[in-house]
Amino acid sequence: MRIRYLSVAEVELVDAISHYETIEAGLGIRFFTEVVNTIDRIGRYSEAWPQVSKNARRCRTKVFPFGIIYQLRVDEIVIVAIAELHREPNYWKERI
Repeated sequence: MRIRYLSVAEVELVDAISHYETIEAGLGIRFFTEVVNTIDRIGRYSEAWPQVSKNARRCRTKVFPFGIIYQLRVDEIVIVAIAELHREPNYWKERI
């Protein structure tokens, strides 16, 4: 199934990578790898993760405090947010 990112989700990903890279060299790359692995799990088991709204689900990363918010469409998975879980929990809802 095709994976597509909303542009705001791409910005969130780049910002988080940059943030972690300023904390420690290589940490941003580890974060990116974790996000890629999480999205791979979503692609394989798209309906396994809990719904967080009528039209969206969330799969948590294993190491970092982030959740990948996504929507299932007929022929694609849309990444709505790369959401830091300590942030306001429903900030991304206006995107769907």
